[in-house]
Amino acid sequence: MSFYIVMLGLPGAGKGTQAELVAESMGIRHISTGAIFRENIKNQSELGKKVEEILNRGDLVPDDLTNTLIQDALKEPESEGGIIFDGYPRTTGQAEALDEMLSELGREIRCAPYVKVPEEVLIKRLTGRWTCRAHGHIFHEDFNPPKEAGVCDIDGSELYQRDDDRRETVARRIQVFKDQTQPLIDYYRQQEKLLEINGDQYIEWVTEALLHAIKNWSS
Repeated sequence: MSFYIVMLGLPGAGKGTQAELVAESMGIRHISTGAIFRENIKNQSELGKKVEEILNRGDLVPDDLTNTLIQDALKEPESEGGIIFDGYPRTTGQAEALDEMLSELGREIRCAPYVKVPEEVLIKRLTGRWTCRAHGHIFHEDFNPPKEAGVCDIDGSELYQRDDDRRETVARRIQVFKDQTQPLIDYYRQQEKLLEINGDQYIEWVTEALLHAIKNWSS
Protein backbone atom coordinates (compact mmCIF):
# COMPACT_ATOMS: atom_id res chain seq x y z
CA MET A 1 0.00 0.00 0.00
CA SER A 2 1.38 3.41 -1.02
CA PHE A 3 1.31 6.27 1.48
CA TYR A 4 1.32 9.89 0.35
CA ILE A 5 1.43 12.19 3.35
CA VAL A 6 1.60 15.99 3.73
CA MET A 7 3.43 17.16 6.87
CA LEU A 8 2.17 20.52 8.13
CA GLY A 9 3.47 22.94 10.77
CA LEU A 10 4.55 26.52 11.37
CA PRO A 11 8.21 27.39 10.68
CA GLY A 12 10.31 25.86 13.47
CA ALA A 13 7.67 23.28 14.48
CA GLY A 14 10.05 20.45 13.58
CA LYS A 15 8.03 19.09 10.68
CA GLY A 16 11.21 18.56 8.62
CA THR A 17 12.85 16.45 11.32
CA GLN A 18 9.66 14.50 11.88
CA ALA A 19 9.08 13.96 8.17
CA GLU A 20 12.56 12.46 7.88
CA LEU A 21 12.10 10.20 10.91
CA VAL A 22 8.63 9.02 9.91
CA ALA A 23 9.68 8.42 6.29
CA GLU A 24 12.59 6.28 7.47
CA SER A 25 10.38 4.32 9.85
CA MET A 26 7.73 3.71 7.18
CA GLY A 27 10.23 3.03 4.39
CA ILE A 28 8.90 5.71 2.06
CA ARG A 29 10.45 8.71 0.31
CA HIS A 30 10.93 12.07 2.02
CA ILE A 31 10.73 15.08 -0.28
CA SER A 32 11.82 18.40 1.20
CA THR A 33 11.32 21.27 -1.20
CA GLY A 34 13.46 23.42 1.10
CA ALA A 35 16.43 21.05 0.74
CA ILE A 36 16.01 20.92 -3.04
CA PHE A 37 15.86 24.70 -3.23
CA ARG A 38 18.96 25.07 -1.02
CA GLU A 39 20.87 22.64 -3.23
CA ASN A 40 19.96 24.70 -6.29
CA ILE A 41 20.99 27.91 -4.50
CA LYS A 42 24.31 26.35 -3.51
CA ASN A 43 24.95 25.28 -7.12
CA GLN A 44 23.72 28.68 -8.39
CA SER A 45 21.47 27.02 -10.96
CA GLU A 46 18.97 29.17 -12.83
CA LEU A 47 16.22 27.95 -10.48
CA GLY A 48 18.51 28.51 -7.49
CA LYS A 49 19.14 32.16 -8.38
CA LYS A 50 15.41 32.83 -8.70
CA VAL A 51 14.64 31.05 -5.42
CA GLU A 52 17.47 32.82 -3.55
CA GLU A 53 16.15 36.24 -4.52
CA ILE A 54 12.61 35.30 -3.45
CA LEU A 55 13.65 33.79 -0.10
CA ASN A 56 15.91 36.73 0.74
CA ARG A 57 12.81 38.93 0.55
CA GLY A 58 11.10 36.60 3.04
CA ASP A 59 8.51 35.56 0.44
CA LEU A 60 7.31 32.12 -0.67
CA VAL A 61 8.46 30.51 -3.91
CA PRO A 62 5.73 30.87 -6.61
CA ASP A 63 3.46 27.89 -7.20
CA ASP A 64 4.48 27.31 -10.80
CA LEU A 65 8.15 26.77 -9.93
CA THR A 66 7.37 24.46 -7.02
CA ASN A 67 4.64 22.47 -8.81
CA THR A 68 6.98 21.71 -11.71
CA LEU A 69 9.60 20.38 -9.31
CA ILE A 70 7.06 18.13 -7.56
CA GLN A 71 5.55 16.87 -10.80
CA ASP A 72 8.98 15.70 -11.95
CA ALA A 73 9.64 14.00 -8.59
CA LEU A 74 6.34 12.09 -8.70
CA LYS A 75 7.39 10.42 -11.96
CA GLU A 76 10.58 9.01 -10.43
CA PRO A 77 10.57 5.26 -9.56
CA GLU A 78 11.45 5.86 -5.90
CA SER A 79 8.18 7.77 -5.47
CA GLU A 80 5.93 4.80 -6.26
CA GLY A 81 5.92 3.40 -2.71
CA GLY A 82 4.86 6.69 -1.16
CA ILE A 83 6.12 10.13 -0.19
CA ILE A 84 6.09 12.38 2.85
CA PHE A 85 5.93 15.95 1.55
CA ASP A 86 7.83 18.44 3.70
CA GLY A 87 7.40 22.13 2.88
CA TYR A 88 4.89 21.39 0.12
CA PRO A 89 2.12 22.22 -0.46
CA ARG A 90 2.27 25.70 1.10
CA THR A 91 -0.96 27.06 -0.39
CA THR A 92 -4.38 25.67 -1.25
CA GLY A 93 -3.51 26.23 -4.90
CA GLN A 94 -0.51 23.91 -4.51
CA ALA A 95 -2.64 21.41 -2.57
CA GLU A 96 -5.21 21.31 -5.37
CA ALA A 97 -2.42 20.90 -7.94
CA LEU A 98 -0.92 18.04 -5.92
CA ASP A 99 -4.30 16.29 -5.67
CA GLU A 100 -4.66 16.58 -9.44
CA MET A 101 -1.12 15.31 -10.13
CA LEU A 102 -1.63 12.32 -7.84
CA SER A 103 -5.08 11.59 -9.26
CA GLU A 104 -3.59 11.34 -12.75
CA LEU A 105 -1.30 8.63 -11.36
CA GLY A 106 -4.14 6.83 -9.56
CA ARG A 107 -2.89 7.96 -6.14
CA GLU A 108 -4.03 10.31 -3.37
CA ILE A 109 -2.98 12.01 -0.15
CA ARG A 110 -3.73 9.66 2.76
CA CYS A 111 -3.46 12.14 5.61
CA ALA A 112 -1.99 15.48 6.64
CA PRO A 113 -0.41 15.51 10.13
CA TYR A 114 -0.24 19.02 11.61
CA VAL A 115 2.57 19.45 14.17
CA LYS A 116 1.27 22.14 16.53
CA VAL A 117 3.64 24.30 18.63
CA PRO A 118 2.88 27.59 20.47
CA GLU A 119 4.15 30.66 18.62
CA GLU A 120 6.38 31.86 21.49
CA VAL A 121 8.14 28.48 21.50
CA LEU A 122 8.67 28.68 17.74
CA ILE A 123 10.37 32.07 17.99
CA LYS A 124 12.82 30.74 20.57
CA ARG A 125 13.52 27.67 18.46
CA LEU A 126 14.11 29.58 15.23
CA THR A 127 16.36 32.34 16.51
CA GLY A 128 18.79 29.80 18.02
CA ARG A 129 19.02 27.52 14.99
CA TRP A 130 22.30 26.93 13.11
CA THR A 131 22.70 25.04 9.85
CA CYS A 132 25.57 22.95 8.46
CA ARG A 133 26.88 24.39 5.18
CA ALA A 134 27.74 21.03 3.62
CA HIS A 135 24.57 18.99 4.11
CA GLY A 136 22.07 21.14 6.01
CA HIS A 137 22.26 19.35 9.38
CA ILE A 138 20.44 21.42 12.03
CA PHE A 139 21.74 22.39 15.47
CA HIS A 140 20.36 24.70 18.15
CA GLU A 141 22.31 26.70 20.69
CA ASP A 142 19.85 25.74 23.46
CA PHE A 143 18.16 22.47 22.49
CA ASN A 144 20.77 20.67 20.35
CA PRO A 145 24.13 22.46 20.57
CA PRO A 146 27.14 21.15 18.61
CA LYS A 147 30.03 19.69 20.59
CA GLU A 148 32.26 22.44 19.21
CA ALA A 149 30.78 25.90 18.60
CA GLY A 150 30.41 26.68 14.92
CA VAL A 151 31.29 23.16 13.73
CA CYS A 152 28.93 20.38 12.55
CA ASP A 153 29.23 17.22 14.68
CA ILE A 154 28.42 15.01 11.68
CA ASP A 155 30.70 16.22 8.87
CA GLY A 156 32.88 18.92 10.47
CA SER A 157 31.72 21.69 8.17
CA GLU A 158 30.97 25.26 9.24
CA LEU A 159 27.70 26.09 10.95
CA TYR A 160 25.97 29.31 9.96
CA GLN A 161 22.70 31.06 10.72
CA ARG A 162 20.43 31.28 7.71
CA ASP A 163 19.03 34.73 6.93
CA ASP A 164 15.49 33.48 7.49
CA ASP A 165 16.43 32.20 10.98
CA ARG A 166 17.54 35.63 12.20
CA ARG A 167 15.28 37.31 14.75
CA GLU A 168 14.37 40.19 12.43
CA THR A 169 12.87 37.84 9.85
CA VAL A 170 11.30 35.20 12.13
CA ALA A 171 8.15 37.21 12.86
CA ARG A 172 7.67 37.84 9.14
CA ARG A 173 8.10 34.15 8.32
CA ILE A 174 5.42 33.19 10.82
CA GLN A 175 3.07 35.89 9.54
CA VAL A 176 3.60 34.78 5.94
CA PHE A 177 2.66 31.25 7.00
CA LYS A 178 -0.48 32.42 8.72
CA ASP A 179 -1.57 34.57 5.80
CA GLN A 180 -0.80 32.19 2.93
CA THR A 181 -0.56 28.66 4.33
CA GLN A 182 -2.97 28.52 7.26
CA PRO A 183 -5.87 27.81 4.85
CA LEU A 184 -4.23 24.40 4.25
CA ILE A 185 -5.34 23.40 7.72
CA ASP A 186 -8.94 24.03 6.70
CA TYR A 187 -8.38 22.37 3.31
CA TYR A 188 -7.29 19.04 4.78
CA ARG A 189 -9.72 19.28 7.68
CA GLN A 190 -12.57 19.60 5.16
CA GLN A 191 -11.24 16.49 3.43
CA GLU A 192 -11.19 14.77 6.86
CA LYS A 193 -7.47 14.07 6.45
CA LEU A 194 -6.03 16.41 9.11
CA LEU A 195 -4.25 14.84 12.11
CA GLU A 196 -3.33 17.31 14.88
CA ILE A 197 -0.15 16.37 16.80
CA ASN A 198 1.34 18.10 19.85
CA GLY A 199 4.81 19.20 18.72
CA ASP A 200 5.80 20.86 22.00
CA GLN A 201 7.44 17.75 23.48
CA TYR A 202 10.54 15.56 23.06
CA ILE A 203 11.36 14.72 19.42
CA GLU A 204 10.97 10.97 19.95
CA TRP A 205 7.56 11.49 21.60
CA VAL A 206 6.37 13.51 18.62
CA THR A 207 7.59 10.77 16.25
CA GLU A 208 5.80 8.11 18.27
CA ALA A 209 2.59 10.14 18.27
CA LEU A 210 2.82 10.68 14.51
CA LEU A 211 3.39 7.02 13.70
CA HIS A 212 0.56 5.99 16.01
CA ALA A 213 -1.84 8.51 14.47
CA ILE A 214 -0.93 7.57 10.89
CA LYS A 215 -1.25 3.84 11.63
CA ASN A 216 -4.64 4.28 13.30
CA TRP A 217 -5.85 6.59 10.53
CA SER A 218 -4.93 4.08 7.80
CA SER A 219 -6.17 0.91 9.51
